Amino acid sequence: MKYEKKPRILLTSGEPAGIGPDLVVKLAQIDHRINLTIIGDSELLIERAKSLSLPLKFHTITNTNVSQDSYRSNSIKLIPVKLNTACVPGKLNKHNANYVLELLDIASRECLLKNYDAIVTAPIQKSIINDAGINFSGHTEYFAKKCGGMLPVMLLACSKLRVALVTTHLALRDVPDSITPERVEQTIRIVIDEMENKFGIKRPRITVCGLNPHAGESGHLGSEEITVISPVINEFIKKGHAITGPLPADTAFRTYIRDNTDVFICMYHDQGLPVLKTLGFGEAVNITLGLPIIRTSVDHGTALELAGTGKAECNSLLTSIKMADQLARHQFNSKNINNTSETVDEF
Repeated sequence: MKYEKKPRILLTSGEPAGIGPDLVVKLAQIDHRINLTIIGDSELLIERAKSLSLPLKFHTITNTNVSQDSYRSNSIKLIPVKLNTACVPGKLNKHNANYVLELLDIASRECLLKNYDAIVTAPIQKSIINDAGINFSGHTEYFAKKCGGMLPVMLLACSKLRVALVTTHLALRDVPDSITPERVEQTIRIVIDEMENKFGIKRPRITVCGLNPHAGESGHLGSEEITVISPVINEFIKKGHAITGPLPADTAFRTYIRDNTDVFICMYHDQGLPVLKTLGFGEAVNITLGLPIIRTSVDHGTALELAGTGKAECNSLLTSIKMADQLARHQFNSKNINNTSETVDEF
């Protein structure tokens, strides 16, 4: 019998000029039955609802320690955060950069305090935060810092594929220097642990991609596979883990290999994610591994050109919310009735 505690999920509304507010408004029209609380500006959401000609009501959450599990159609629970300056859909404004980060600060704090069980993030625009003079490389790294500087691992998942990354938001010229034995080992270890802790997969089958074309071709096209990646993989094999590689990335994602792999580990952002987004764009979920909190996100950006038009689709956001809810429920089951054999099987 499953433990029936209902997870409390926080949703940050994202870049105010993007489609995040649109998605929140559309989400309020869906009978999802998930205990969801939004963090954002109430006036912004009301204005966006009017532009979309959709109904929206909200009730403000003032005491996050008080359980408020009520669900109301066309209504949202809201932790209010005021915009720094007025927002025009599709028009970025660096003066609202601190507002965006405040959403993340509140979400991480509330989850670390155990007032909420998971965070879902709507898309943000990294460039405008940097334009405001703030060094910011992405949600994943920001939440890691808020959680004490832990190493985060970015995992994207859809129904056909899971891809984890050794490096995340780095310029391509900086990637090889970041592929160290320590980083590869930590990434593999976190993936193994989190596949069990978050997904209930006790002995995950892992396929690791090489860094260079043809996985270095015996050192003729690069030596990282020989000097860095293979030795780490061999150590995990000796310990009994189901791990193979390093494989050339151009052939690693063949159907036979995908069918026999629970998660791929890729060396950099654009090595594995183009494959995943080709197979599952619009249904994929970004999951941050290695942190003491659950965090999921959409697989797309701010889509500034769609903001306020009503054309933005909330499929990926709804999938991310359902995944956060499912991961939190799995942790409840594991902690309260020691049900570690249950798997999170949506992805």
